[in-house]
Amino acid sequence: MASNEGFLTDEQREVFKIATQNAESLSSSPKSPPSLLSEHLVKVPVGGKATTAGIAVRHVRRTHSGKLVRVKKDGGGGKGTWGKLLDTDGESHIDRNDPNYDSGEEPYQLVGSAMDPLDEYKKSVVSIIEEYFSTGDVELAASDLRELGLSEYHPYFIKRLVSMAMDRHDKEKEMASVLLSALYADVISPAQISQGFVLLLESTDDLAVDILDAVDILALFIARAVVDDILPPAFITRAKKTISESSKGHHVLQTAEKSYLSAPHHAELVERKWGGTTHITVEEVKRKITELLREYVESGDTIEACRCIRELGVSFFHHEVVKRALILAMEKRSSESLILKLLKEAAEEGLVSSSQMVKGFSRLEESLEDLSLDIPSAKTLFQSIIPIAISEGWLDSSYVNSSNEDGELKNKESEKMKRYKEEAVIIIHEYFLSDDIPELIRSLEDLGSPELNPIFLKKLITLAMDRKNREKEMASVLLSALHIEMFSTEDIVNGFVMLLESAEDTALDILDASNELALFLARAVIDDVLAPLNLEEIGSKLPPNCSGSETVHMARSLIAARHAGERILRCWGGGTGWAVEDAKDKIMKLLEEYESGGVVGEACQCIRDLGMPFFNHEVVKKALVMAMEKKNDRMLDLLQECFGEGLITINQMTKGFSRIKDGLDDLALDIPNAKEKFDFYVDYAKNKGWLLSSF
Repeated sequence: MASNEGFLTDEQREVFKIATQNAESLSSSPKSPPSLLSEHLVKVPVGGKATTAGIAVRHVRRTHSGKLVRVKKDGGGGKGTWGKLLDTDGESHIDRNDPNYDSGEEPYQLVGSAMDPLDEYKKSVVSIIEEYFSTGDVELAASDLRELGLSEYHPYFIKRLVSMAMDRHDKEKEMASVLLSALYADVISPAQISQGFVLLLESTDDLAVDILDAVDILALFIARAVVDDILPPAFITRAKKTISESSKGHHVLQTAEKSYLSAPHHAELVERKWGGTTHITVEEVKRKITELLREYVESGDTIEACRCIRELGVSFFHHEVVKRALILAMEKRSSESLILKLLKEAAEEGLVSSSQMVKGFSRLEESLEDLSLDIPSAKTLFQSIIPIAISEGWLDSSYVNSSNEDGELKNKESEKMKRYKEEAVIIIHEYFLSDDIPELIRSLEDLGSPELNPIFLKKLITLAMDRKNREKEMASVLLSALHIEMFSTEDIVNGFVMLLESAEDTALDILDASNELALFLARAVIDDVLAPLNLEEIGSKLPPNCSGSETVHMARSLIAARHAGERILRCWGGGTGWAVEDAKDKIMKLLEEYESGGVVGEACQCIRDLGMPFFNHEVVKKALVMAMEKKNDRMLDLLQECFGEGLITINQMTKGFSRIKDGLDDLALDIPNAKEKFDFYVDYAKNKGWLLSSF
């Protein structure tokens, strides 16, 4: 054929044909050996009018338009070409300086052939975290992280875990905190935990772009880590020195410190923020701790016991594990060596922190007096355990110094004081069983120590708070009776001050102690055991900004609420177990009986039998309304008798008159002269001294 192009000889055409057949057979069999095509460099002889003289045929190709173009070496392409017939070399030869260079033609093996280990680690941990969020399997996540290796990159796992959880629901946030506690010291070192949170703080500005409340969420993660003892409290102070004050990371630290870690009972608040690590009550946690300790004593399997403690997910409550373990060792002397072995192992693993260990010992020491009633040798056994724990390194030696200081104070207590406390506990326990108030009063009189009445009040309410609503109600009813028979207002004020001063210690055993104390205070005011002004007196005796002051403030809020008396009555079921409507019906019946010719003394006894002194304002209200309706001022004689006996106090009397005043407009629809009659009753009451001057 006519062409300016160089021609091939018959021999060259034969070689080309063989090469083509070899290529076709290779394309159908991936496992075929490399073609020998590269060994036959077919060249066009130089000469003639060929425009491509001196250029191998394999480097010259005709395009679809018929133009001749020079292609890349080895026939690798150029734009608009089909590429080489067959790659016979093991390597590609791409000239990046070629005008036709296309980055898309780079061989895949050149891209990422030497991937950064950190990039590999980051990709792997994402799948571990996603799987954990799906399954909730802490052990599997820990195992996968161990198998991944590259432990020097664990701070990036912390960052990735928390940042992924921040953009999800509370469930995942809680799961992330639980996993961090599980990995602490066992898989990830404490230093790496801190480094991971520093990385998060440094990237807060970026996180806030996608997560609007990133500052608050990360602050809560840090607070939770401090509460769970996986970050030291000093972390915030140290981090502030490295994080720029103008960054959002610095704002995170301030929020964690001021909004979460400085709040009263912050541990409980932070732990419950996302639903709690175990979603079970404190009583259930205590029960589980007791069960796992008893199972451990039977099996002796330390590893299994540590695993059970870890699964509880309440590292801030591990002091309870320590306390109950020591008590069990005292109850069952044969188990002492096993218990001490478990505590030592838990401390060495970092499962129970040093602060939790010391707290557990301190709490047990505080309850030794009560414990001695059941275990006479409790004090001696406790003192024998301390040197063992310190010598083996799982109890901080600083505990001895603080313990000695407390011991010196305790030694100054008289035998009379100790005996009184022991007797008071017995009397209270008997009362909870018998509900016999007169018998309790006789027992207290036999003790003959009225100066210790505040201590009895403290014991009474502390024991009631750790029991059910029945005992709480019984304690409030008893307090009303004692106020009438034995206790002065000063005794009760001092007793509540002692309770509030030790509120933080009480909260270690009873997580909602603050709320319970606030209810007891409010109930005391409603029952006229305390006057509202007494709350101010109690608050003034407490240090400012302490948890006790917060409890007093809470009590004031409860009292200020509408229908406070009824609400607080229903909180524990009521002193008599009646519903409020039942109480109103009984009040109406006794007033009707009195109005129809009853005796004053009998009516007073019926009011007393109601057993609801905090609800006596209802007696005042209904008596005044009945006096208006029946036009019978005989009701005033009943109120005078009740006031003279102290059955209805000035506070209840004032409240009853206030309720009538608030409803006068409605009352006037049924009783046209209601306002005139009410004015008359007010003047009468003021002359008799029934009402507070503020009315």
